[in-house]
Amino acid sequence: MNSDALESRSEIPLPLAMVQGQPYQDLPDDLYIPPDALTVFLEAFEGPLDLLLYLIRRQNLDILNIPIAQITKQYIAYIDMMDSLRLELAAEYLVMAALLAEIKSRMLLPRQPESEEEEEDPRAFLIRKLQEYEAIKKVAEEIDMLPRNERDTFEVTVDTSTVIVSQIQPDVELKELLLAFQDVLKRARQLSHHQITKEPLSVRERMAAILEKLNRTDQLPFAACFTGSEGKNGVVVAFLAILELSKERIVDIIQPEPYAAIYIGIRANADSGD
Repeated sequence: MNSDALESRSEIPLPLAMVQGQPYQDLPDDLYIPPDALTVFLEAFEGPLDLLLYLIRRQNLDILNIPIAQITKQYIAYIDMMDSLRLELAAEYLVMAALLAEIKSRMLLPRQPESEEEEEDPRAFLIRKLQEYEAIKKVAEEIDMLPRNERDTFEVTVDTSTVIVSQIQPDVELKELLLAFQDVLKRARQLSHHQITKEPLSVRERMAAILEKLNRTDQLPFAACFTGSEGKNGVVVAFLAILELSKERIVDIIQPEPYAAIYIGIRANADSGD
């Protein structure tokens, strides 16, 4: 496309609007647009102190050395704009405008040179209020950034009343039983003493002693079936008694879960002979 074509194309005015695919170059004669049909108002302030702080920060002014004349002029202009936009003007905005006017007039008054007491800066009260408001606003913003329930996090509840969980007890392997027996033997060696006399030990008597303990409780820890003071021989006899009771289907060797403690319990159908 040559330059003449580009110039001729650029001279074509753009349509004001497209209605059903048809361009409109001119406004209709009967079109009525209200004077305040569209108003965009971006700044929203929570109060007069918020507006003053915004005016100070926008111009990078020192809050300890506020140019009252300049800030007062901008503040009054903002109030006039709110009035022209027909926004509801709160009374505290007008009170702040009166305060700024008072501070400005006090700063214009000449000071008495013969006064012994140093007069307080008319801006001191306003500066303290702005500093307190700025600190509170900063803390409020930090609190608002914290995670909030129902906004950033949501609670979840699950109904488990209809869920039936059946725990299947694992079978006790011989390796687990031997490891537990080895642990008992290790503790028995630590508690064993030199014995001069040797008492005869009976597997049948030890089986009866274990059953007597089981009559008083539903389950007995594996280690509770042994007496460390009897030494290695007593531990071996007790272990053989447990194996014999299990072989005769009188007791069950129970382990609730892998690597958990081992228990000895009376078999439920031991009396029936099954």
